[in-house]
Amino acid sequence: MPFYFEDFEVGSTERFGSHEVTREEVIAFASRYDPQPFHLSDEGAADTIFGQLAASGWHTTAITMGMMVRHWQSIPGQQEASVGGMGLEGLRWLLPVYPGDVLRCETMVTEKSEPRSMPTIGIVKTRVSVFNQKDQKVLEFTPLGLWKKRPPGQ
Repeated sequence: MPFYFEDFEVGSTERFGSHEVTREEVIAFASRYDPQPFHLSDEGAADTIFGQLAASGWHTTAITMGMMVRHWQSIPGQQEASVGGMGLEGLRWLLPVYPGDVLRCETMVTEKSEPRSMPTIGIVKTRVSVFNQKDQKVLEFTPLGLWKKRPPGQ
């Protein structure tokens, strides 16, 4: 069954995902996209606020996007209704993420809007929170997702 903009309910909450962060992926991501010493080795992080190798915040955000898309793909018709995004608000890396941490997501729909300039698309604003295995919030942001509207007559 197709899933459309109209199927999102303000206030609805979902919990999903599980991703164990590995040392190898932290170093690989940082080597390519954020090659700061504290993301590349324990030695480079020793005299910083991290004290040990820490994942880049951008890496944590990318992991979160992967968990979100896999979640959408698990709901029949939802992935097909996604038509991208308009950006995000309030990106905050709240705590460091380290190798061995296991991340999970919680999302809550906070707002929906129907722009006149895009009559077949609606905007869904969602607060995304990411927690580690200790239930500590490590990341939060609010994406502005674009979703297809239900075609007339359906």
